[in-house]
Amino acid sequence: MQIWPAIDLRGGKCVRLQQGDYQRETVFGDDPVAMANQWKQAGTKYLHLVDLDGAKDGSQVNGNIIRRIVTETGLICQVGGGVRSEETIGRLLDLGLSRVIIGTRALREPEWFVRMADLYPQKLVLGIDARDGMVATDGWLETSTTRAVEFAQLIAEKTGNVAAIVYTDIARDGMLAGPNYGQLLEMQAATTIPVVASGGVTTMDDIRQLQSQKAHAAIIGRALYDGHLDLSQVLEQCPQD
Repeated sequence: MQIWPAIDLRGGKCVRLQQGDYQRETVFGDDPVAMANQWKQAGTKYLHLVDLDGAKDGSQVNGNIIRRIVTETGLICQVGGGVRSEETIGRLLDLGLSRVIIGTRALREPEWFVRMADLYPQKLVLGIDARDGMVATDGWLETSTTRAVEFAQLIAEKTGNVAAIVYTDIARDGMLAGPNYGQLLEMQAATTIPVVASGGVTTMDDIRQLQSQKAHAAIIGRALYDGHLDLSQVLEQCPQD
């Protein structure tokens, strides 16, 4: 199981939100590049980057920091937040990012997302952020009437070129309460696309449970910053090939 430490960017700083609430922000560092290097030194091969300003505003805001993280660490990086055009996808991939996560526009225009996935095979990740099982958009500020599992099935039926689904249960995100295992299992059963668990991963028991249900990867955020999980220990449990 791949392990992706998360770096959430807002105003050029490394932050974490609780349940995606921009009013419930904790700043964990003024230097996201140094934070990325810290996770590299702990042994990670992967980094999950989120442009929180971009997610809310609909365009990439922290691009310069993202470029520096990619070039200065040499890690395999994926990024999401505000990616809503082919131009942005191309620019991010040109920066050296391995994968680009798209959520809001994928929901609004599934055919566009499928076309982009076919244009950039295995480079795009479908970001599904769910509130009570329904897909949320626009930096989680809006909740749609589309069920997360049905949306995943729709995309999987139309293309085999999506690299993964990052599935986030908003109620669990930043709350140190454990993942929503039931929803993850439902998502895994519904689609052939590899499913990445995001939101609530807090303990080594969480890591082992996700391994046992064969999650493709786990994204870990607040638990690393708060010291609930030690990244080196997690990577011992989940050797990265």
